[in-house]
Amino acid sequence: MNWNKIIECVPNFSEGRDLAKIDQIVAPFRARPGVKLLDYSNDEDHNRLVVTVVGEPQALRDAVIEAIGVAVRVIDLNHHKGQHPRMGAVDVVPFIPIKNTTMKEADALANQVAETVGRLYDLPVFLYEKSATAPHRENLAAVRKGEFEGLVAKFKLPEWIPDFGPIHPHPTAGAVAIGARMPLIAYNINLSTNNLEIATNIAKNIRHSNGGLHYVKAMGVELTERGITQVSINMTDYSRTALYRAFELTRIEARRYGVSIVGSEIIGLVPMEALVDTAAYYLGLENFSMQQVLETHLME
Repeated sequence: MNWNKIIECVPNFSEGRDLAKIDQIVAPFRARPGVKLLDYSNDEDHNRLVVTVVGEPQALRDAVIEAIGVAVRVIDLNHHKGQHPRMGAVDVVPFIPIKNTTMKEADALANQVAETVGRLYDLPVFLYEKSATAPHRENLAAVRKGEFEGLVAKFKLPEWIPDFGPIHPHPTAGAVAIGARMPLIAYNINLSTNNLEIATNIAKNIRHSNGGLHYVKAMGVELTERGITQVSINMTDYSRTALYRAFELTRIEARRYGVSIVGSEIIGLVPMEALVDTAAYYLGLENFSMQQVLETHLME
């Protein structure tokens, strides 16, 4: 990728089960000049698709707009059920500056995409995170509160008029949150219990909004097919709160219920630094740095 400017986008789509629909949604990111599809993963319990793509700003913009159009066409939230909260067929579309770009440029790109999809697809758009037009719209959880089923009532409130698009929900695609943000790690910790209340309580205790760790958002999720539950976590700044801290606090909170951790997973891609930091902690490495990682020098 010999590109001058690189921006990352990690759109989340409300479809994790129908492989034919997933292929259609991902298709606009394949074999496209100026765009590289890095990863995509679908979760049947969450009923959600997470795509990770990078590209030059304008090429990335066009690909994202096309993929949103596909999702609006093929996903009907009136028939959607899943463990993950959602308000739209395309639920959230974050833009992250990666190389020779700034948060201001990522915000400008987010606004371009938001205006276009609102106009082309009759889709209401909320700007969130660094693109938010008001403080109460910065937090994605606040924007998504009430989910798809609560949008009609939400749109009647003057503080929740969409930033772009119509002032009514799309009948099948709901609404979408679009914005610029810092890199985020989607990190899930699986528990040896099928009791959702336990997972939910643990999530409440580790997340920042309830007095837990800074830069951690969390909720309890039931993995019905596996007969277990999960603490689903968003690490909004891994450089301030490390992965191992979230893992260890979850372990501590689980002990009070006689529950153990049976595994964890990362959804999508993760910065190498986040894993190196965690490895150094568990191995007890002294004075270890990224400069001692072989791949760091290969990329120079």
